[in-house]
Amino acid sequence: MNKNLNPLNWTKKQQIIGGAVAIVLIGGVTTGIVANANHKAEVRKIEQLKKDKVEKAKERAEKAKQLEKSNEADSKKLLDVAEKTPTDKNIKLAEDSILKIKNAEVKKAFDNQVVGIKNRVKLENEAKTAVSNYQKDAMNQDKYKTAQQAISKLTSSYSKGLKDSLNKQLATSKKQADDATKAQQARSASDSKAKTADTNKQQSGSTEATNGNSNNANVASNTQSTANNDVASGSNSYGGGSQNNYSPGGSNTSQNNANSGSSNQGNSGKNNSNSNTNTNTGGNGSNTNNNGSNGGNNNNNQPQIRYVGWVSVDGVRRYSQTFNALGEAQSYVDATVNSAEVINLGFEHSIRYGVEPA
Repeated sequence: MNKNLNPLNWTKKQQIIGGAVAIVLIGGVTTGIVANANHKAEVRKIEQLKKDKVEKAKERAEKAKQLEKSNEADSKKLLDVAEKTPTDKNIKLAEDSILKIKNAEVKKAFDNQVVGIKNRVKLENEAKTAVSNYQKDAMNQDKYKTAQQAISKLTSSYSKGLKDSLNKQLATSKKQADDATKAQQARSASDSKAKTADTNKQQSGSTEATNGNSNNANVASNTQSTANNDVASGSNSYGGGSQNNYSPGGSNTSQNNANSGSSNQGNSGKNNSNSNTNTNTGGNGSNTNNNGSNGGNNNNNQPQIRYVGWVSVDGVRRYSQTFNALGEAQSYVDATVNSAEVINLGFEHSIRYGVEPA
């Protein structure tokens, strides 16, 4: 080995230079090692940052996903509440919750559900109104049909309870109306029979009165005729014969000429007449006596009957009016009983009516 290469043989100067060179060499190596380590650390840092970023992105995505699910669940819950109790407040809460949803398809489905709830509420309100209108005017068949059609449109399962209730109300009102109609028809038939019987009774009474008046007139007429005949016979001294009491060329004739009696009778009274005429004829002139005539009287003394038409509510006569004719009173009662006011009262009160002499 070359002794010059051995550091032990170097001079002090060579050792100093050699040491410096060694230090430089060692420093270079050290620097290289440190630089390499720093580079690797930087790489690892960058990779970690990338990894952290990815992880954070995943976390944000997961949180967003969970939030979306939570919002959807909240909206669904609020929509269920609005379906069962469709108040304006509940529907508004559901609409506000849907605004938070990001998923376009889910949001559209929920919006359509809200529209369906609103349409259902509209149909329910229309059905309620139609039934109420019919209940106020249960004799109106057009309103009954309108209510039926409105109820038939309630096809949602959420409307089933209301639909059953409205159908029950409608059936109850219809039955009441039918019962009222039957009762009215029965009363009309009964009143018609009573009216006919009353009319026949009145006619029978009138016929009896007429016959009585006629018989009285006949008796009076016959009595008057007999009296007139007696008077006429007593006033005639010649008995219908003739006698010559004067000189030739003259004659005296006395004649019981005529006695007549007639009678006309009817509802208005009787007419009687009697006449007696004596004629004396002589040669120088004539004399004629007419013993007048007697005429009967025309009387119309039948009393006029007035009639009261009345309608009572729970035994109290609320409607009544007096008429000169039975038909007028009956027409008044029929019109009053068939009025909407009395028909509606009949659902909750006892209605009676009739016609009687005033």
